[in-house]
Amino acid sequence: MRMETIAAYLVRKREELQLLNSCLRSQLDLADPMSVTEVVRYKFQINAALRAEHALHDWTVTETASAQTPQEAGPFEFQYDYQRADLNVDGPSFYGEIGNAATYEAIYMASGMAAIAALLLASAQVTKQAEFLVIQGSYPETLELVEGYAPHLRITPLGPILNEAEGRVSWPRILLLDSCVPADGFRQMLRFSRPMLDLLIFDTTCFSGESGRIRCVLGWARKWGIPVVMMRSHAKLDSLGAEYGRLGSTVFVHYKDDDPWMRTKFKELPTKRKRPFDC
Repeated sequence: MRMETIAAYLVRKREELQLLNSCLRSQLDLADPMSVTEVVRYKFQINAALRAEHALHDWTVTETASAQTPQEAGPFEFQYDYQRADLNVDGPSFYGEIGNAATYEAIYMASGMAAIAALLLASAQVTKQAEFLVIQGSYPETLELVEGYAPHLRITPLGPILNEAEGRVSWPRILLLDSCVPADGFRQMLRFSRPMLDLLIFDTTCFSGESGRIRCVLGWARKWGIPVVMMRSHAKLDSLGAEYGRLGSTVFVHYKDDDPWMRTKFKELPTKRKRPFDC
């Protein structure tokens, strides 16, 4: 595996800082970062400035939407009375032209964790017990959420059992594929020749909307007739945990010619998912 040098890292981060700084109405006077510590400090300074400008210039845009007109961001339009309960987003598919043979049913929530929490709680209305397969390196807070609030899901580390045609457990089987897992985890999953899965939950947060890995996973799932739910936290612009806004989505993938949702116990999940959960 090719390692990035500190010099190359600082050049890349300088370009990121310039991009973020250009989003400010009054840009900060920042020198080129000379260390990782300076990169972190500058990122959080820009984050604070962006939030401050938003609060000063768009003070009517709050959780309870004091503004009566919809808010716009690029091609997207947001409207709500209380964001965490009735958020409505109108705009093009975030995933662009990926999978022309598929349609996407998108439901938005106030954060990525709210979206995954609502999906997991809704699954309890569909099945009393299920095996929840995870790949090493998955987002730990997602696993903590399952352990603490979804007792009907039994966490099982991903292993050769996914390939076994015989001796399958009687419960439905769900695979969590998280975009933050190492590349080996993706390759491991795509090598399975007989994946016996009832549902694939695909967290795409770390990938761009038109990522080739998303296309690859959707093609693999379609080949084996596996229903797919794509989860996403939309506001993470870097790896420092600095969120410049809050928005999460759940996207149910439906294939036009042969929809695998109709052949699974989870076919009612999109309907259950629309119940107003909050996180």
